[in-house]
Amino acid sequence: MSATEILQAAGFVVDSQGNKRAVLLDYEVWEELLTLLEDWEDAEEIQRLREAEEDAIPWEEAKALLRAEGVDV
Repeated sequence: MSATEILQAAGFVVDSQGNKRAVLLDYEVWEELLTLLEDWEDAEEIQRLREAEEDAIPWEEAKALLRAEGVDV
């Protein structure tokens, strides 16, 4: 789901004058939004590491390596 699709899925809670007071998202849409934001954040971090010439590996792979070393993640 793209950011545009997520935003289009948003509903609004309005007051008696029709002013928007809160955003309402279906839980599945909320999960999609969180995933999208996490992916953007990860991409920015990977780019920063590449620019610093650091090695970067996907988080799932890093978690597997840490777990193999006995680290609780």
